[in-house]
Amino acid sequence: MKIKGLIIALLLIAQTGCGALSGSTPEPLPTVVLGDGNPPPESSPGSPPVSTGGMAASGTVVPAQEARIASKLGEIVLRVNVATGDRVEAGQVLVELSGREKLAAAIESASLELLTARQALEQLDQDWPDQQTAALQELTDARQAVRDAERMLNGLNAPAEDLDIEAAWATVVLRRDDLEKARKDYEPYENKPVDNLQRAAFLNRLAEVQSLYDDAVRRYNNLAGITGSGFERSQAEAELQIAEKRLELAQEKYDTLQSGPDPDEVALAEARIQNATVQIEASQSALADLELKAPFTGTVAELNIHAGEWVTPGQTLLTLVDLDHLQVETTDLSERDIPRVEIGGAVSVFIEALNQEVTGRVSQIAPLADILGGDVVYRTTIELDTLPPGLRAGMSVEVRFEAGPSRLRLAPKRQHHPRQQAQPGNHQHGGAQPHLIDEHRSSQ
Repeated sequence: MKIKGLIIALLLIAQTGCGALSGSTPEPLPTVVLGDGNPPPESSPGSPPVSTGGMAASGTVVPAQEARIASKLGEIVLRVNVATGDRVEAGQVLVELSGREKLAAAIESASLELLTARQALEQLDQDWPDQQTAALQELTDARQAVRDAERMLNGLNAPAEDLDIEAAWATVVLRRDDLEKARKDYEPYENKPVDNLQRAAFLNRLAEVQSLYDDAVRRYNNLAGITGSGFERSQAEAELQIAEKRLELAQEKYDTLQSGPDPDEVALAEARIQNATVQIEASQSALADLELKAPFTGTVAELNIHAGEWVTPGQTLLTLVDLDHLQVETTDLSERDIPRVEIGGAVSVFIEALNQEVTGRVSQIAPLADILGGDVVYRTTIELDTLPPGLRAGMSVEVRFEAGPSRLRLAPKRQHHPRQQAQPGNHQHGGAQPHLIDEHRSSQ
């Protein structure tokens, strides 16, 4: 193509030279086109104005916002409050799902558990002083039990003093006398019915005195060395170990209660509170999800559900668009032109259906490219300065950008054709591919 243009230029130069030799007036050399060699056409009615520079791309009018409303839950549709084409306000309930009673019962149950757990935690704080007192008494008893067990074991291992032996025998004598009196008191009532109160009282007294007598005899025998067998020593050692273990546990419990209520019981109550709180929040969130609300003020463009139908999580129920704020998105701006497009750059937009041109500015450039018919293109978004009457989403437009910093400019399109939405694999520029024109002209 360049060779053909060069040949045409040489022929024109030769014709000009011949005209000069024949005495005719010399004419300026024409501009050399580096495209297909055809001169740019003139503007015609119904076509976009012919531009002397810049970049062109096809585009479409789109809503500024579009939302596909989907359900998070699997439920039956209870009510549909809108129809296709209805205008709705932000926060308006569009669709209602069933299941409210079940979730309300779950919230009530979790609330009761939360109340119970909080009361248990408060009760631990209130009972803490009493628990401290009980732990201190238990510790004191355990220490006394250890001392008694040690004395018992020491009595088996070492000879006792004569005075201790005599005192122990005196105790045996006294307890034996008490035992004989208790037996005499019980004998008259021995054959009475078992539910007789006097019989029960005397029998209980006899059992207590018998136990005291046995202890006195055992102590005397230990001190006197009458029964110091290996079995008794083993038993005494075992009792001492048990007493020492009880003392250790009592000491741990008392030390733990010094800083507050039992940590294990506190942790359990707090875990119950946390679990109940999570259950309430989850049920409340699910309850809110039963109402699908409009995220912004707009128009219902599509409605894909009816009352009584079952919906699955993630299923799109309707589409909401903002038709009050329309903008333009380009569809075929080439990768060769995108470096000269800047955010805020001025553009002119020709709306084909309205045969009207408006101005705007670039508000967004897609960070990733699309593939259109094998070509790499970038989507840009145009904010219009004014919205002409009759403008609707989906209308085709032609966008012309201001020329960027380059020695080359774009020639205007030769003929205007209605735009169609391009599909992947079917590149429909409609004559939108730019032609580069050398801006340097030859001298006369």
